[in-house]
Amino acid sequence: MARFVYRMQSVLNIKQQTENQTKMEFGVAQAELNEQLDILQEYIKRKENYLIEAEELRKATSLKLQDILDNQYATAQMDVFIKQQMRVVEQYEQRVEQVRVRLTRNIQERKMQETLRDRAFAEFLEEQKQEEAKENDQRTSFTYGQRQKEDT
Repeated sequence: MARFVYRMQSVLNIKQQTENQTKMEFGVAQAELNEQLDILQEYIKRKENYLIEAEELRKATSLKLQDILDNQYATAQMDVFIKQQMRVVEQYEQRVEQVRVRLTRNIQERKMQETLRDRAFAEFLEEQKQEEAKENDQRTSFTYGQRQKEDT
């Protein structure tokens, strides 16, 4: 029996490699985004702690003006850091989205190649079935012809 050979197997292999590379790229981009989100959360937590500290400084029996001013400055600085980090997070989110779109396209292309391979394999099987039926018909005809000769 003949062996099935998909003539565009090299294209399918390239599509699979490209998809795998893009998956890895997506994982890296997602990990970097998660790092930036962690940094943002840390800034937000630090600001919340500064706000709690500010409340405690204002409730203290003796007001320490320098500590209150330092706290206000630190809170304002955290606002700046948070805004900057939010821009960084947006950039990383855009990067993740770009890679996700590429990954989706690569998956679609690979699936399309696999569909073409499956169709080619189905055609191959049909051709094999027809060849086998043809051989069976020839054997049957030959056997029938031999019996006819023997009978005469």
